[in-house]
Amino acid sequence: MPERTCFYLSTFVQTMYYPSLRPALFVLSLLLSGSALAQQRFTLSGTITDRSSGEALIGATVQELYSKKGVSANTYGFYSLTIPAADSILLSVSYVGYKPLLLKTALQANQRLDLSLELASVLKEVEIVGQRYERIEERAQMSRIDIPIEQIKNVPALLGEKDVLRALQLLPGVSGGGEGQSGIYVRGGGPDQNLILLDGVPVYNASHLFGFFSVFNADAIKDVSLIKGGFPARYGGRLSSVIEINMKEGNENEFHGEGSIGIVASKLTLEGPIKKGRSSFIVSGRRTYIDLLARPIIKSAFRSDGGEGVAGYFFDDVNAKVNYRLSNKDRLYLSFYGGNDDFYLRFTEKSGSANSVNRYEDKFSNGLGWGNRTAALRWNHVFSPKLFANTTATFSRYKFETDFAYTSRYFENNVQTESEDFVLNYLSGIRDWAVKMDFDYVPDPAHYVRFGANVIYHTFQPGQFRSRIESISPNDSSKINTNFIEPNVFATEFAAYAEDDWKVTDRLRVNAGLHFSGFAQKGQPYFSLQPRLNARYLFAGNWSLKAGFSTMQQYIHLLTNETIGLPTDLWLPSTDKIKPQRSWQVALGAAKTFNKEYECSIELFYKEMDNVIAFNEGASAFEFQNWEDRVSQGLGTAYGAEFFIQKKKGKFTGWVGYTLSWAWRQFDNINFGERYPYKYDRRHDFEITGAYKFNKRVSLAATWVYATGNAVTFANSRYIGPQPYDSFAPFLYEQEHTPERNNFRMPAYHRLDFGIDFTKQKRRYSRTWSFGAYNGYSRANPFFLFRDSNVSFNPDGTTTRTEVLKKAALFPIVPYFNWSFKF
Repeated sequence: MPERTCFYLSTFVQTMYYPSLRPALFVLSLLLSGSALAQQRFTLSGTITDRSSGEALIGATVQELYSKKGVSANTYGFYSLTIPAADSILLSVSYVGYKPLLLKTALQANQRLDLSLELASVLKEVEIVGQRYERIEERAQMSRIDIPIEQIKNVPALLGEKDVLRALQLLPGVSGGGEGQSGIYVRGGGPDQNLILLDGVPVYNASHLFGFFSVFNADAIKDVSLIKGGFPARYGGRLSSVIEINMKEGNENEFHGEGSIGIVASKLTLEGPIKKGRSSFIVSGRRTYIDLLARPIIKSAFRSDGGEGVAGYFFDDVNAKVNYRLSNKDRLYLSFYGGNDDFYLRFTEKSGSANSVNRYEDKFSNGLGWGNRTAALRWNHVFSPKLFANTTATFSRYKFETDFAYTSRYFENNVQTESEDFVLNYLSGIRDWAVKMDFDYVPDPAHYVRFGANVIYHTFQPGQFRSRIESISPNDSSKINTNFIEPNVFATEFAAYAEDDWKVTDRLRVNAGLHFSGFAQKGQPYFSLQPRLNARYLFAGNWSLKAGFSTMQQYIHLLTNETIGLPTDLWLPSTDKIKPQRSWQVALGAAKTFNKEYECSIELFYKEMDNVIAFNEGASAFEFQNWEDRVSQGLGTAYGAEFFIQKKKGKFTGWVGYTLSWAWRQFDNINFGERYPYKYDRRHDFEITGAYKFNKRVSLAATWVYATGNAVTFANSRYIGPQPYDSFAPFLYEQEHTPERNNFRMPAYHRLDFGIDFTKQKRRYSRTWSFGAYNGYSRANPFFLFRDSNVSFNPDGTTTRTEVLKKAALFPIVPYFNWSFKF
């Protein structure tokens, strides 16, 4: 111990060298020993949880009021606070929506102290809302938005299905793909440039129903955060955003459940203890049932056409998680997600009855399916009061498959004499196995150090076409098998990082780090060192100026058509021909919290991207050609300003966001090499959403959005000429001239959604009736544009053709209702 060393050293000096000064030196040694004791520092560490459920409170704060030193809990609720030893310290533990806790104790040694908070009396449901207590102006992190899951559930949604990604579309800097779609386009980036993590596992396709719903069941989600820039060093692999979604852990103390029945889907969530206070589980399932309800109608329609058949579409998903606390230092988590979309059509047509001697029989079937599987096994370990580790093994798979089959049989005198068969199958996907280790080291309240490493083994399935055509007749027979199979591609991606969140002074705070990554495929290695920096300076009046700089590198690419259609997403690796995507981004902003309730921020950003990928002119996913020959790589640029104000607590909650931005693309062999607007370039994007709770029984929510229309390509003139790609064509044809790509704007998009909830507490459960409407004033927002031609005859015998550009709208006002319960 330092004080003992000081005492022994002073005693040794007294005795051996200065006997005449023994009394004075003895007093000095006592003073030095006391001084050393006063400087002695110890660490208080533990977890912060919800008292009722045992759920970790992410971002809850612990502050020692005498020294004014404090820290925040990490994703698993772990905190570590190192302060000088004292006979008495006063701790304040806080989390929005919970009663603050004041605790007085002594600190004379390293001490583990697990803390739990109780929900405030105004909140009756046992629900973790995932709010961060740390004010927006205090943290160095830029371009990050945290949304309480309860706010997401309050946002009115299409057909009443609460949707995480749809709520994120309402944030500044984020654009949706189009009417009714749940795509995410962040600061001029593409859908492949978003790292979507569910319990730390990448999700490659986040959509159900051709993009109209996301795969995330809000009832199973605890926490949602979006990072658009200023990325901390611990994140990598994508250029535009990180969407981090954490599942609930399950109630450790009591059994609870909730569910709902809506127009298109039903959900059920169950959670409870496996071993009370030590282990818990949660399982949540969801399925649509329009196919089941419509099946009798569809069968009747087929019968009226003289056949037998069935058709339908459904999606389902399941979330499950268990955790077990092995000791105060060790905890295990196992989580799983599985989701499927399935479209099916089976039809049989016959001529004559079964007793006819001459008849034919045709059968047609079509299947279309896609889905995700993810799994994660986590081990939390506390090495010391200052060092926390999380080791994770993950699995992720996305698969898309379609099948088409047609058979025809002809019978003469009850004997089959002719037959025809046609079968087609297409399959693509990606599969990952990964391991990563993350460490949190908190040497003192001024530093929060994170470091770690990960490795991912990718298996890409670029696309497999298989077809079979077989024909049998009395005079001839033939069989043709056609296979176009691109072999699986294997690649390894790895990364290591280190970052420090450093409180330099009370006013200056910096988050700085390095992210090193690499990628190897067929002996072609790529490496990248990516510096990251965020800083904030706190001014008088509690407002801060922030700046951020980050570089990113992305090794995997998504080939997808820029139109709605089948989810034919092809995830493919960087090769010696297709280079990794790179970007750098800088941002400057200001932030302040008003009246302890309203978080306000304004940010300016500029981003450049290199080696972004797009299909060549006229190319698509379904082609018998190597994928590397179907794409081009080029440049992307995005810049703009974002304004955001958010209220997270109280009777009224919600936010207002506005974005002014530009997004461009440039490719050597697209648009004659000239720069053109990105399809989802939107000059103005405004959104306002709010919810008001009148009392415990009635609440109202509404959302209004306005956005500049998407950029689309249209010809502006016609001429007579030869086919552009057939120099041997002997005839002239009418051709269209398109001056440039994305030269036309769709009409502006705007929409009002609203909903009202009526809740009643029963003896054993609470129930809620929800009513509302999507597109409340029935705005005919364009889904796509098309030309309509009218030909008129003139008196002189000539004709005049007039073309009018028209829009096809997808959704008028769409009302919904929903019944839900909790127990």
